[in-house]
Amino acid sequence: MKINLGYVALPITLDITSSHTMTYTRYQMLGSELGNAQLHKIILSNFDALEKILYYNYKNKIHFYRLTSNLIPLATHPKVHYDFYEQYKERYKKIGELIRDYHIRVDMHPDQYCVINSIHNDVVDASIRLLNHHVKIMELMGIEMKLVLHMGGGTYGKKAGMNRFMKVFRSLNPKVQSKIILENDDKLYHAEDVLEVCRMLEIPMVLDYHHHLCNPSKTSITMLLPKIYETWKKENLVPKIHFSSPSSARDFRSHHDYIEIGHFIDFVELLKQYERDVDLMIEAKKKDEALFRLVRQLRFNNYVLDGTTLFLCQDKK
Repeated sequence: MKINLGYVALPITLDITSSHTMTYTRYQMLGSELGNAQLHKIILSNFDALEKILYYNYKNKIHFYRLTSNLIPLATHPKVHYDFYEQYKERYKKIGELIRDYHIRVDMHPDQYCVINSIHNDVVDASIRLLNHHVKIMELMGIEMKLVLHMGGGTYGKKAGMNRFMKVFRSLNPKVQSKIILENDDKLYHAEDVLEVCRMLEIPMVLDYHHHLCNPSKTSITMLLPKIYETWKKENLVPKIHFSSPSSARDFRSHHDYIEIGHFIDFVELLKQYERDVDLMIEAKKKDEALFRLVRQLRFNNYVLDGTTLFLCQDKK
């Protein structure tokens, strides 16, 4: 059994970012000509940084990584008229080639403003533009990856929110539908809620274990996991899981800087009984530093790793 461990977006060790941004207010102040020139500069800087990050991941044997959703600033703003795609097609293509050559699984997680089950049409429209943008990037990169979404808001109750999500989902371009995977959240939609929707829409589910601890369903995790794995049966990718440790008992929902090793080992031993390869995203505030610390602690506890890939045997560590 193999578990690829990954981290989110911006490696602390490198001290670079592929998420340089620009506000629309700043763009307006500059005017379209200077604003577009500044956008061009920022986008090229983000591409350069992402290429360095991917190489860093390759050198450190990291095979699972979440791309920033802010790679291309202002790309979905309705009042910014700029070629975000065609003029950069060679850069997108190169990024995709690096991802394939380095054997890295990547995905993206649109920000909290992507809420397709909102009761507000302007929010839904903006969310759909954002999803279309991400899928366009995937196509230009020429790689297989997924978009992680939350169900969204619960106005008028959970069932109403779930129904709104399914209604909007079914209206999406089929190419967009095929990229979406759905995650349980820490307050409203627990794992059983999300599993129900994933089964109805025939899309994969992402288990966020920390969220499950914050917002548990009545069904135990041991009963849920096989059903969650089943939602991935039509995919070429192995199931993915999110893992983080609570910041503290008082601030349980917040992510810790690092991963608490005992907490992690307990979960890994739980996963082991299913003998199913998974990719596990470490959502810790210290990003790659937390990942490397976790690897060192696992080795100290006699687990077998190659880089950041964990290998488990059924009978022993």
